[in-house]
Order: sequence, then structure tokens, then C-alpha cells
Amino acid sequence: MARRGNRSYRPRVQSRRQFLASAAGFGGALLLGRPLLGAEQSTDAAPQVLNNATVPSLPSLTPADDALLEDICKASAQFFFEQSHPDTGLTKDRSAADGRDARDVASLAATGFGLTALCIAEKRGWADSQKIREQVRVTLRFMYTKISNEHGFFYHFLNMRTGQRVFSSEVSSIDTAIFLTGALTCKAYFDDDEIRDLATKLYERADFAWLLRGQKIASMGWTPEHQFIGTNWDTYSELMMLYLLGLGSPTHALPPEVWAAWGRPMFDFYGVRYIGAYAPLFAHQFSHAWFDFRGKRDNFANYFTNSILATRVHKQWCLGLSGQFPDYTEDLWGISASDSPHGYTVWGGPPMMGHPDGSIVPCAAAGSLPFLPAETLRVLRTIRDKFGDKAVGKYGFVDAFNPLTNWYASDVIGIDVGITLLMAENLRTGFVWEQFMKDDAVQRGMIAAGFHAEGGATTPASQSPTTAPAATAPVTPPATPPRPSSNRSLNPFWPSI
Repeated sequence: MARRGNRSYRPRVQSRRQFLASAAGFGGALLLGRPLLGAEQSTDAAPQVLNNATVPSLPSLTPADDALLEDICKASAQFFFEQSHPDTGLTKDRSAADGRDARDVASLAATGFGLTALCIAEKRGWADSQKIREQVRVTLRFMYTKISNEHGFFYHFLNMRTGQRVFSSEVSSIDTAIFLTGALTCKAYFDDDEIRDLATKLYERADFAWLLRGQKIASMGWTPEHQFIGTNWDTYSELMMLYLLGLGSPTHALPPEVWAAWGRPMFDFYGVRYIGAYAPLFAHQFSHAWFDFRGKRDNFANYFTNSILATRVHKQWCLGLSGQFPDYTEDLWGISASDSPHGYTVWGGPPMMGHPDGSIVPCAAAGSLPFLPAETLRVLRTIRDKFGDKAVGKYGFVDAFNPLTNWYASDVIGIDVGITLLMAENLRTGFVWEQFMKDDAVQRGMIAAGFHAEGGATTPASQSPTTAPAATAPVTPPATPPRPSSNRSLNPFWPSI
């Protein structure tokens, strides 16, 4: 897609050899054909049922890196304390970065991230434990007893004071899934009977089978005016959490065959093949904030490895734009859906989406911290050290900024603050993964989807790859740099997903 005002523009790219050389950080494991999830990454957390999976270790962070993440995460958690309503627990969709904000629109997804943020905050002692627990109880009580639901699913946007639907928004399947992951994390972490009871009731009330409408693909949402909306979760994206929660449900379970029913298109970028998404980078991050895919695979892929590849490709794609946007360097890269000078925009790539203008979206790198620790930490440190208070405020990073035009977003957005906090904590300790994966339903969902230890037993026959509509031939994303014409055999270094 051509950029506005420069239709002849094509991004500058590296040669394939240069690109592969830049991947040297993956280490000799790739040269030997071993999986990406080798000895580089340890955690004490282990799945209950998938206990034959070798969970890779977490990298050792320098004191300076850990201090950087502590500062950013503690500030991020403050958003969920200050911008959640004390009587409902609902968290604002967005707030002014300085905290002085009178808007009253909450988002269901921000509330789900917020519930998980409260677990992290309690563990780290960032606020009074009893106050945190009461905020969790207030949120879950209000969601279970006061807010309108349709078959256990909630509206995307809500008035944070009343819980009423706003913006004529849809009953959202994915936003409800994000909320439920937060509730289940609280259930696992807090030794509190009321929290456990409410989280269980909220999850068990959700009728995942209703979303199918007699088909094998879940609807994205429903409105009282038009019933089910016309779009479905039918292609790889952040959808994995929705299907896995549905597969594990003890009350309204999805049939196992739905896992193979959504497409997994294979993208090809300079000979690097990975399951791609026609969506910004967050599509490769959100499900990973809770579900621990490390050391595991289904009949199609190791999705943690896939997100490493997708993040690496995104970085290289950004660097390929440096001829047009010289701020994109090894120290500064990353675009995902965010605010822009023209309002909220969905931009990123590959493939090219929207009209990138040299802006930096901090949560793009922060949301990929567990995938490329050294490279993403380098970006976050650059943002803090080079741009200071203009790019880092009361709640951590502003949503986006453009060093070329000196534009800085005036807001933070709840889901972007949330993915930054959760993925940083997973890099530091694996805490969110450890807690969330304790839940029997989570384990049941992953097993129903056919997950097993890397190199372990095969999945159930109902999960045969032959039943999936996924693309098996590589799809070169449109508007990406053309692949060199040199022989594909020059690329032996990237693993199979």
C-alpha cells in the first residue's frame, strides 16, 4: 500500500543474507536445527497437566534492565488503581497520560487486564493487599450481579459508573475472553473464597457454544439491533484465548474440532515462513499474556516460536522503512494499533496496514518482551533515556509518539498499558503464566486443542491438520519488500514452527 502523498514510495530492505545475519541472536541452536525455545530462556512455573513439556528458562536480566521494568510496570499498575471506578471496578478505556481525566468510558478488555495487573501489584507489594483484594471483589461482584450480559458475554464499552452499554457497542466475544482470563488469574492467585466463587460463576456462565450458531467458527459479537454481527474469528489472530477458554469450559464447552477450523495462513518474508495475521503486532501477543505456549505445540505450530518469528520480522520490516523514517533503527522500532495525530489508527506490518509515518508505539516492543528480550529492552531503554518525560509519564509510556514531528500522544490506552505490564512480568518471573496455567479448565482447553510437549505425543484424531482450512503454501504479505530472487536454499537457519 502506498503512503499518502508519496505513491511511488517503496521501503528500503536488506538483502536476504543481511536479514539472516541479523538473526544471529537466535544463536547456534538454529544452525543445528534445534527449536527456538532452547536453553536461552527458566521458570519455576510448570503446567499441571502438560507436565512433560520442557518449559524454557527465563533469561537473566541485568539489575539495570530489571530496574527499568520495575519503574515502567509500577507506573503501569498505577493506571489500574487510579482509573478504575471504586464502586464498579470497571477500568477506563483510556485516560490522559497525566491522570487528570474526566471521561467515564470503560472497556471490558482494560478491566480484564486490570484484574491481572492487581495480582501482579499484590505480589510485588505496590499497594495495600487488602485494598487490592477488595478492588477485585468489587469488580467481580459488579460484573456478575449488575451488568447486562448475553449468554454470559458482555458489551465492549461500558459506562464505568453504571455499567451501561455505550457507543452502541457490540457484545464482544474476544473482549469477554480477555475479561475472563483476568478473572481466572485472580481465582488462581488470591486465597479468597468470594473471588474464587465469582470468577468461577462468571466463566461457567459464558455460553461459548452460542457463539458458533451451529457452525465451527465463533462470531466476533452480537448486538440487540442486528443479532450476530457479520464477522467471525476465522483466521489466526488474538483469537486463541477465546477458543481455548471455550474448549476448557465445564458448562458450555466448544467441540474439539473448532480448533482446526480457523485458518493459519503462512506468510513468507525473505524466505522466513510463519503463521501471519492481517492485523498489527498485538495479534501475536495478547493470548500469550496468559496462556503459556512455551515448549508446547499442537498439530500446526509452536505458537511461542511463531511469535518470536513474527516479532523478528516486524522489526526487520520497520528497519526496512528507515529510508523514509530515519528514526527507525536497532534502538527504536515497533508499530501496533495506537493513537496517532489523526486519532486511533490500526497500523503496522507486514503487510502494510494504515499509513505509518515514523511513529513509535511503545507497547509493540513491550508486548513482545518475552519473545525478543534483549532487542525489545533496548527499545524501551532508548525511549526512556532519549525522550524522557515527553514519552514516559505517570502511567508509563504514552500510547505513541513521533520523534520526527515531535508529536506525543496525550493519552494512554488501557489495553496497551496492560499488555506492557503483563508481558514485562512474564519476562521477569513468568508469574502470570504460572498463575493462570494452574486452572484445570485452562489445562483442559489446551489438551482438547491437542497441545503436547514439543516433540511429544500426537494430538487426537479430531485435531488432524487435514481438517483445517489453513493455508499451507506461503503467502507473501502484500506491500512488503519483494523477496530476493536468490535460491530459497540460502535460508536454512530459521526453524519450523
